[in-house]
Amino acid sequence: MITIQQFMETINYRIGEGDDYGWKCYGPNSYQIGAWNGVHGAGGWSANIVFSTKSQKVYEVEVCDYTHNRAYRLINPKFVEKHRKETEERGQGDFAWDDVKPIDLDVDSDWLEKAQAIVSGQEYDTRVSMAVDLPDDELFQYMKLAHEMDITLNQFIEQALQEAMDRHREDLAMSTEGLFK
Repeated sequence: MITIQQFMETINYRIGEGDDYGWKCYGPNSYQIGAWNGVHGAGGWSANIVFSTKSQKVYEVEVCDYTHNRAYRLINPKFVEKHRKETEERGQGDFAWDDVKPIDLDVDSDWLEKAQAIVSGQEYDTRVSMAVDLPDDELFQYMKLAHEMDITLNQFIEQALQEAMDRHREDLAMSTEGLFK
């Protein structure tokens, strides 16, 4: 999980506000601090971190890109379900602002790269990274297949995942086709 130090470095130590975190999903000692560059719209960004004042454990980080109407969030995996349940209990939907839903990330480096680019006003990769854990025998087999196709292992995995998602969408479309006639 992202550390408080990484967050502070990402926002260039520019804290604009802080307060107790109002939800109970992270416990009674949860606190949030935020940074905002003062601009809504083109060039605007904000970033927030929620952590424990007792243990310094980070529960959640979020960065908002107002130029492109995107919000990226990374929730400590141990608290994802608690956050989801409280969001559901509150019945207010899961929005970063207005009708913008946060894009949940699973890889620390993905959040850091996006946040650093947003804060510095640079372009960034909007694709979502995901960790893939493969047994060594399968990994070797996929490496050989990627080599035969003259592509990298990452390109091979990305292509396989994209094909699986496309097939799933097609299957879903076919299975629901009769529902709307």
